[in-house]
Amino acid sequence: MVDCFRAGRFEVPVLYEDNHVVVVVKPPNLPAQADRSGDLDLLTAVKGYIGNKYRKPGNVYIGLVHRLDRPVGGAMVFARTSKAAARLSEAFARHAQDRRYLAVVQGALREARDLEDWLIKDGRTGMVRTAPPGAPGAKLAKLRTQPLGERGGRTLVEATLFTGRAHQIRVQHAHAGYPLWGDARYGGGRPGEQIALWAAALVFDHPTRRERLRFIAPPPDAGAWRPFAPEIIRWQERCRAEEPADADKAEP
Repeated sequence: MVDCFRAGRFEVPVLYEDNHVVVVVKPPNLPAQADRSGDLDLLTAVKGYIGNKYRKPGNVYIGLVHRLDRPVGGAMVFARTSKAAARLSEAFARHAQDRRYLAVVQGALREARDLEDWLIKDGRTGMVRTAPPGAPGAKLAKLRTQPLGERGGRTLVEATLFTGRAHQIRVQHAHAGYPLWGDARYGGGRPGEQIALWAAALVFDHPTRRERLRFIAPPPDAGAWRPFAPEIIRWQERCRAEEPADADKAEP
C-alpha cells in the first residue's frame, strides 16, 4: 500500500499510482460509480484524492475502465489519462488481463469446474438470469471455479473469469447449485449479511510501458472469510510466487 484516503465512512487503500493509473481497494458497499442512490461513489472519491494530493484545480480526469458490483470489494484500476483509459478499456474488453476472485459458496464443492452459461440481463430490474444458448439478448459467460477449502458446509473458491458479464460469478455459481454466501439477490442472503465475493487479484499490462503489473488484495479477516484464514494465506503465497500470467494466452 502506498497511500490511503477517506471516502465518506470508508477507508480506501491505494496499492499503486503513477502518472497513468491508480490502483485501489474498493470497500464493499461503496458504489464504483454514481448510481440512483446518490451516495458518494469510488470514482468521485478517487478524483478528489488525486486532486487534493497533487493540488489540481478544477475537474480531475479519472477514467473508469471496469466495475465491481456495489456490495463487492477488492482491487480496481482507474486511468489518470484519456490515453490510458482507452488502452485499458480496450484490454478489458478483450479480457487481456488476469482477474481472480475469492468467494465463499454454500455447499461442498470438491473439484474444479468450468462453468459455461448464457446470461441475459433485465434492463428494468437489473437482475441477470440464465437463458437457452443463443437466446435473443443473451451473452455467453465462462469462468473456472477452484475449491480452496471447506468448512461447515461452505467452500472457499477461487473464480477466474474468461468473460466479463454482469453478476456473472453470482449467477453462474447459483445456477450450478453453489450460491454465494450472503448474496441477497441470487443466493438467499439475509439482511445484514455481507456477500462473500472479493476481487482478490488483478494483473494487467501497463497502458504506456511494456510492463505487467500484478496486485493482490485479500479479503478482510471477518464474517464468512474468517474460517478460511489459513487457506487465504496460502492462496496469497501461491499468487505471489507465480509469474504474472499472459492473459492474452489464457485458456478460453
